Amino acid sequence: MSTLVSQRTADAAAVRAGQTEFLFPCAAPYYQEPLVLERAEGVWVTDAEGREFLDLFSGILTTGLGHCHPDVIERVHEQLRTLGHTSTLYLSENPVEAARRLANIAPGRLKRTFFTNSGTEAVETAVMLACMFTGRSEIIALRHGYSGRSVLATNLTAHAPWRPLPTSVPGIKHIVAPYPYRCAFGSPCDDRCVDAFARDLEEVIQTTTSGKPAAFIAETIQGVGGYIVPPPGYFQRMAEVIRAHGGLFICDEVQTGFGRTGDHWFGIEHWGVEPDIMVMAKGIANGFPVAATMTRDEIAESWTAKTISTFGGNPVGMAAVIATNEVMVRENVPARAAERGAQLRAGMDELAESHAWIGEVRGMGLMQAMELVEDRTTKAPSPRRARALLEAAKEEGLLVGAGGLNGHVIRIGPSLLITEEEVAEALARLQRACARVA
Repeated sequence: MSTLVSQRTADAAAVRAGQTEFLFPCAAPYYQEPLVLERAEGVWVTDAEGREFLDLFSGILTTGLGHCHPDVIERVHEQLRTLGHTSTLYLSENPVEAARRLANIAPGRLKRTFFTNSGTEAVETAVMLACMFTGRSEIIALRHGYSGRSVLATNLTAHAPWRPLPTSVPGIKHIVAPYPYRCAFGSPCDDRCVDAFARDLEEVIQTTTSGKPAAFIAETIQGVGGYIVPPPGYFQRMAEVIRAHGGLFICDEVQTGFGRTGDHWFGIEHWGVEPDIMVMAKGIANGFPVAATMTRDEIAESWTAKTISTFGGNPVGMAAVIATNEVMVRENVPARAAERGAQLRAGMDELAESHAWIGEVRGMGLMQAMELVEDRTTKAPSPRRARALLEAAKEEGLLVGAGGLNGHVIRIGPSLLITEEEVAEALARLQRACARVA
């Protein structure tokens, strides 16, 4: 046994050394001593040193069915034995079936899909499409929003730590984000604030654009921003304003899609708004590199220039999409996320009652967060406590995420198939981790 552990430790050390030597340092892993993961099943992952962890972050809300779901594995293996790659120059059954399944669960008239490989690409596709359809080029985005890692996406992103270059894409404007815990317009943040957010959008359009924006893009819940949930009525008003000016509403469901927020397939459905364009990735294929941009017929038809995606709609990735969707529908993951999310939220609310440095617990479904502060009076962000809690959770065998402008928000987003017993175990470990920090 000791020999096995020693060998695993040596392997882990070699991987860490290799990461330092051969990979870009900008993509920094979590923890003072990064984890080297070796295998996983469901909500449990094991590292190269044989330690087991309960995963509450699911690869940034990506393995929605848990790690290595057998149905997905089997479908992918079957596909690999028949057809592994085509590009968009040829037709195959899987992309059509995957798109049909997305159309069955998408809100409103969203029917046409363009497949790509990442959320960044999906956003790029959506913005280009909005510009082509409207004949315009100016885009309105939200402060605290995150859109990806390309030049366009980092310009849309409104977090200085995630913007490696000075502003280089013209025509992008940022408006005040709905951040109820730190609302710029009032406390509590309510429908009066929604009117103020709408006025801010109007003023930005009238004063900093040509008055003819192509689109307003927003995450339904800001993910990297720290799971910021807007107040009721927000998206209804913002969609009204942007459409009154001839622009489109692009809804970013990369983190919130596929039942994550509970009760509905997509986050925007909680507010009864039909997007003009919707982007998704992460949970769409349970960890396979797939993303999608969806829209209705007349908008899709406005893209008349040539385009191609070498790997978009790859038969193997599409097999993962189909299998993931089949399981999600069978298991009714929106309902499961609502039920288990309520259990998770109740436990996190209890933790907040015991620790004054947990300023707010927020989220929807199985997308829950704790904003950590120095004290509740000043609400000064506490990134030091977030770092400490991240490490403490690791010591308790629990994987959680971090976010927020200052890295002061703990983010939780486990598998949508997590059980009642596993949520209870996760809360017990989180409680012990909080005690360590306290």
